Amino acid sequence: MLRFSTSTSARRTSLRVALAALVLAAGTMVAADFAEARVGRGGSFGSRGTRTWSTPAPTPTAPSAQPMQRSATPNQPAQPGLNNAAPRQQPGGFFNRPGFMGGLMGGLLGAGLFGLLMGSGFFSGLGSLSGILGLLLQVALIFIVVRLVMGWLRSRNQLSYAGGPRPDTMNRDAHEGAQPTGSQASAGLASAGAGRFGFNTGPRGKPLKLQGSDFDAFERTLSEVQAAYGKDDRASLQRLLTPEMYGYIAEELDELARDGLVNRLEDVKLLQGDLSEAWSEDGEDFATVAMRYELKDAVVDRATGRLVQGDLERPIQATEFWTFTRRPGGEWTASAVQQG
Repeated sequence: MLRFSTSTSARRTSLRVALAALVLAAGTMVAADFAEARVGRGGSFGSRGTRTWSTPAPTPTAPSAQPMQRSATPNQPAQPGLNNAAPRQQPGGFFNRPGFMGGLMGGLLGAGLFGLLMGSGFFSGLGSLSGILGLLLQVALIFIVVRLVMGWLRSRNQLSYAGGPRPDTMNRDAHEGAQPTGSQASAGLASAGAGRFGFNTGPRGKPLKLQGSDFDAFERTLSEVQAAYGKDDRASLQRLLTPEMYGYIAEELDELARDGLVNRLEDVKLLQGDLSEAWSEDGEDFATVAMRYELKDAVVDRATGRLVQGDLERPIQATEFWTFTRRPGGEWTASAVQQG
């Protein structure tokens, strides 16, 4: 009887150790996923007028954009002829659930299968040293696979271009000459030559012709917004962003302040940019631009300056669609950010 009690206690201890390892691995993966801490934290939010819930036209810089996740603009039902983004299908099943519970149940199932392979009961693998080591090995392998997949997905946003950097990082060919339409626009998007800009105007709004000064404003606003965010300069952010965008960004800054942190963003540099769409509607101008840029991104302790996350020595790259808006004759302000 005493022997049985000791064995039961050992198994309970082994199970607790295994669950603790799973919790630690899950927390590490969450921390790795939060590594993108820049403006918007890698999300898609804001408004693009009547095209808010439509997918921006692809460009050589960014062939696709993530659907809008958060916006004050109501999501109207899909209508024939409009370029509406299809909602993502979430996989079903208990073990396919996102988050910690899905990973926990998957880990326990793996532990049970390991016990069967060892010639014991389904959960007997948790009651021995080999079972614990096997479970920890599975957790480590899952973690490595997830990190590799995440790295591969991020690498899609870090495209390399043959021929070295261009003299002008923001391609401005769109404002010179006629704007392509229909099949000509599609062909222009697929090539890197002249006339590569297509305008996915659809039935809403009229095409807008941009000038070189507009592209200068887009590049300048990108750098100024990131710099103001890194300094918690809310006055500058109010000037550079629409009220809706400022509200979202202010929430992020408030959260960082509550945690005693600041997200420092430095050395922002545009590497590649081109126009996706430009149009006018209801007395407002809109322009959506795909931009690939690099910056140094790190979260530090507000009081001590201690590095909490990221790296201020090594730049990272990001590819995003930024939408800008203005009243005719006014200044451009950023109204939306979507991940490429």
